[in-house]
Amino acid sequence: MWLGVFAFAAALVIFAVFALGNMALGTIKDPSDPEAYLGADEPESGGSMTEVRTGGTENGGSTPAESTPAERAAELENVTEASQNRAGARVDSLDETNGRQGMDTPAETETESGRGSGIPHENEQVEELLASMSLEEKAAQLFIVTPEALTGVGQVTAAGEATKEKLHQYPVGGLVYFSGNIQSESQVEEMLSNIQQFGMESPGLPLFTCVDEEGGSVTRISGRGIMDVPDIDSMESVGRLGETAVQNVGSTIGEYLSKLGFNTDFAPVADVMTNAANPVMSTRCFSSEPMQAARLTAAFVKGMHEKGVFTTLKHFPGHGDTAEDSHTSSAVSYKTLEELRECEFLPFVSGIEAGTDFVMIGHISLPNVTGDMTPATLSRQIVTEILRKELGYDGVVITDAMNMAAISELYTAADAAVKAIQAGVDIVLMPADFQGAYQGILDAVHGGVITEQRIDDSLRRIISLKLRQGAVPDQL
Repeated sequence: MWLGVFAFAAALVIFAVFALGNMALGTIKDPSDPEAYLGADEPESGGSMTEVRTGGTENGGSTPAESTPAERAAELENVTEASQNRAGARVDSLDETNGRQGMDTPAETETESGRGSGIPHENEQVEELLASMSLEEKAAQLFIVTPEALTGVGQVTAAGEATKEKLHQYPVGGLVYFSGNIQSESQVEEMLSNIQQFGMESPGLPLFTCVDEEGGSVTRISGRGIMDVPDIDSMESVGRLGETAVQNVGSTIGEYLSKLGFNTDFAPVADVMTNAANPVMSTRCFSSEPMQAARLTAAFVKGMHEKGVFTTLKHFPGHGDTAEDSHTSSAVSYKTLEELRECEFLPFVSGIEAGTDFVMIGHISLPNVTGDMTPATLSRQIVTEILRKELGYDGVVITDAMNMAAISELYTAADAAVKAIQAGVDIVLMPADFQGAYQGILDAVHGGVITEQRIDDSLRRIISLKLRQGAVPDQL
């Protein structure tokens, strides 16, 4: 009997201790509740680095609510840490020889956004198209040039037999158009339609039809009065209105570009405007504050993607802190790698997360990162080790225009093209001498300086991008 009494008393003591513990520590978490194990500093599922607190405006705009310095510092730390964590997870699967995802391991086929990094290298259609191409066709796909550079004509405003003949001879990856090529809506639509038809005849791939349509001072269509399209203000001005306004502008630009037949916009500018003496960026940047620039960069990408137009983040690793114009001379940033991570990289990380299709490398020398004055465009450390490995970007990398003085005054067109491909670039934009650069790539392959496998790596990215947009018919 006494044994039963002691057992009953012990049970009462245990129950009391358990109840008191619950009162002190709070309600016990239900293991079936997915939020029960979500850390306070961890975003909820479905959240992203670009989500911010927003305050309402009178016109319904979305402008960020004011945050304290401590909150901004914490947000910056979280974004930087997230970027480094993503990069670390990818490094082990990267081929150390050429900076691409190893072909011996299954490649990612889709990111959260379904665009940008994680290109499906094993796609059967990509491999079939690649296998059907000659080395000469592959080399030509590595270039985007002006129609004048392709045809030798002074100013191109149409695409006829001369263009068709040259495209069959040099089936370039794309063409970029400027104000002189653009005269009216019907003229542009017909020209670009013909271009795509010629591309599908040989080698069976459409072209990237490209334009610089940033808004503000850099437009080829808006503000000229030749078409019924809105006048687009500078991104500095639009950026002050918040994310919703920027996304709407991206969608607006994308809508009229798509209607005309352009599938690629060399925008948005993802640089952070931190140097008041910068002679070229000024009003082209969204903001001088890195986190705000990051949010607005992602918003622009999303807006343009709504209309099915490819976006291009530029000018990696960041042109906002330079005091020179790379169009006319070498441009230099003296920032360290850690300083770049805390500022310049953030809009690029945000744009990559939003699913950008291209990242454009600027002709910027970074002696405190690379140890010399090699332009970023030609630096393996910048393109492969940092952009591809650290930031985890496996989409298409394109140079800034290679006829700029920062490149053309120091390198021949052939040398610059070869060095860019060696650095990890996929597409060479507007070399000073297209035929010389094209021949330089062929000579480099024949001479063993670049392997054909390295060319194939870039072609997989290029073809995959065209396939993902449905630009290549399924029957190919």
